[in-house]
Amino acid sequence: LLGNFPNPFNPTTQIKFLLPDDGLVTLKIYNVTGQLVRTLVNEYMSHGSHTLEWNATNDNGFNLPTGIYFYRLQAGSFVKTSKMIYMK
Repeated sequence: LLGNFPNPFNPTTQIKFLLPDDGLVTLKIYNVTGQLVRTLVNEYMSHGSHTLEWNATNDNGFNLPTGIYFYRLQAGSFVKTSKMIYMK
């Protein structure tokens, strides 16, 4: 997990990560209370460099409020959570 840029962000941020092997990848966004607000990816991906963009919307397409959000990447046995700040 290489992090997101820019951080803080408005209106979008890019989350970058490297996969050493092919495999199932999930990348989920949570609000500060731990509620899942968006699943960016939940699929089999090939090894290499990947970039996903998030536009501060939830799974229903609604804009989220300004605040702190956490993104959690899981790929095989690797799991990491990082923080990002959305500022309007």
